Amino acid sequence: MRSIEQLTEEILSLPSRSRALLAEKIVESLEFDTDPQIQAAWVNEAKQRRDRVRNGEIQPIPGEEALAQVRQLLDR
Repeated sequence: MRSIEQLTEEILSLPSRSRALLAEKIVESLEFDTDPQIQAAWVNEAKQRRDRVRNGEIQPIPGEEALAQVRQLLDR
C-alpha cells in the first residue's frame, strides 16, 4: 500500500484538469450527511438567483472583480 506522501506526489504530478476532477470526487465523498432540507433550500436559492440574472433584475460581475471587492472589505 502506498503512503500518503507517495499518493500526494503522484497526484500533484497529474495535469491540473485531472487534479481538479480528483479533488471534486474527494469532496463529494465527504458530503455524506447533508440534511435534505438544507440541500433543498440551497437548490432553491441557486435557482432564484439564476432567475434574477436571467430576468435582468441583477447584473452579475466577473469573479475577479467580486474577489477584489471582498479583499477590499477585508482590508478595512
